[in-house]
Amino acid sequence: MGTVSQFQDRLRPPARRIENEEEAVSTARNLADTLRHQASERDINRILPFAELDALSVSGLAAISVPPEHEGLDVPNALLAEIVAIIAEADASIGETLENHFSVLETLRTQAAEDLKASLFARVLIGDRFACATVADGSELSAEGPGYRLSGRMRQAPGILYADWIAAAVTLPPSRPVTLYLSRNGEDVQVIDDWDGFGQRTNGSATTIAGAIHVNVDAIAPAPSSGYPTGISLGLLLKAGVSLGIARAAWADLKTTIDERTVNASRLGEHAVGIEIAAAALERAGRKLDIAQVNPVEAAMADAYFSASAAAITAGETALSAANALFELAGEASTGIGLNLDRHWRNARIHALSLPRDGLLHRAGDYMSKQSLHDLGTAPYSP
Repeated sequence: MGTVSQFQDRLRPPARRIENEEEAVSTARNLADTLRHQASERDINRILPFAELDALSVSGLAAISVPPEHEGLDVPNALLAEIVAIIAEADASIGETLENHFSVLETLRTQAAEDLKASLFARVLIGDRFACATVADGSELSAEGPGYRLSGRMRQAPGILYADWIAAAVTLPPSRPVTLYLSRNGEDVQVIDDWDGFGQRTNGSATTIAGAIHVNVDAIAPAPSSGYPTGISLGLLLKAGVSLGIARAAWADLKTTIDERTVNASRLGEHAVGIEIAAAALERAGRKLDIAQVNPVEAAMADAYFSASAAAITAGETALSAANALFELAGEASTGIGLNLDRHWRNARIHALSLPRDGLLHRAGDYMSKQSLHDLGTAPYSP
């Protein structure tokens, strides 16, 4: 049974500013060292990492994707995915929270009007966190003055428990998909802590209840017209980053648990190579997404989406493989309850369920078939 949580203001110092990419990486590694210490205990006892998420905000790490025109650093996407992987290796649930936060910021960058972007990116720079949710069927949405009034619930989504702002996807009548940007601190916003998954146990998944919230028209952004929006592609890339982090965490525990004198070195090499392949897929997808963001034509956006899909699928399979290898190669030494090494498999399995694998493979096949026709000159490119 879930518990109802009303967001309470916590006195959180303003975030510091990260000045360059090297500082972003060192900040992530230092924070990961801290997060790693009690990650297993948080998983076993489901201790929600509010303090740890506040430390992440104060570090400035949550603001590194803010565009430079809004006084942000705007790191390359491959580096953003690597930073998510670094955090996820230490604590996969916190990594998933960061995955969703950065995905919302890309959607904000590409969809929102300038005044809304300026307002919300300023909040990100001082440490506010974002999460996304989808308004469930049956909710009521009606026009009211210069905006709309929303009553109902949003589907369970990761990161909601820790968010300062919620990006709610909804369709305005008659059929206009938009995103509503809601303050998590509003009196009419309640959150039900109803997540009971066996993995990603502290990822902040929750159901949001909207009690007749008025949303001004200036807090509403239209959905993108492209079939391959960069916000979705970045979400896939960062999902791959979380999976890569889980794989690395399982691999690190495998190396400390096995007796290398009795394990076939080629088996170890097989999994090490798999992790390296996943990391390379993330880097390639990140570069393609950089291109699509700078030149958002449909062909570049489709290419970025395809590459991010490949990275997400590859990294997800690698995480499950590495988590299984931990038990296959380390044997009984890995099975102690106190070690809690099964959390890597549980995290990989739950995280994989959020990836629409069959749909991505279908779109990949469609993309490649059209790309082949285009290369042959027998048909115009039409993603």
